[in-house]
Amino acid sequence: MSEVKRLALPLRRDEVRKLRAGDRVLLSGRMLTGRDAAHQRLYNLLVEGKELPVSIQDQTIFYVGPTPAPPGRVIGAAGPTTSYRMDKYAPLMMDRGLLGMVGKGLRSQEVKEAIVRNGAVYFGATGGSGALLSKCIKAARIVAYEDLGTEAVREIEVEEFPVIVIIDPEGNDLYEIGPARYAKA
Repeated sequence: MSEVKRLALPLRRDEVRKLRAGDRVLLSGRMLTGRDAAHQRLYNLLVEGKELPVSIQDQTIFYVGPTPAPPGRVIGAAGPTTSYRMDKYAPLMMDRGLLGMVGKGLRSQEVKEAIVRNGAVYFGATGGSGALLSKCIKAARIVAYEDLGTEAVREIEVEEFPVIVIIDPEGNDLYEIGPARYAKA
């Protein structure tokens, strides 16, 4: 099993280039959150050539719509949402500076091409573990689209947030190479 890598957020392009599909990573620092509705608004602004309400340059976005925070916590359950719902928006966002994405599930060929073109990375977080993942979130604040409620864009501060590299900057996809490796065994 590979050694766990620890990366600070925001990511650095030289560090991202070293990542490979299957690498286990612990992320610490600040990243953005957003789901379908927020992505559509951000995408529309980019298409219209307008300024975004938050910088996505070298940022990582976690596809999540957290539940309300229980007493004494900064956020509720924060499990990843299905990433393919953001596939329409992700290539343009990467072309405009987005460096990392965290979610679950397969990505389209267009997203894979944009990852390679931009030297970006797609991380997977374990679905169904939102309560556990939320314990890695130390701070959260809404930075755009408060009217979207749980789908608002937040800036969160994470500490040793566990992810695995699903698609690396060379386009290697764990969902493809993992089963191929298993079939050879």
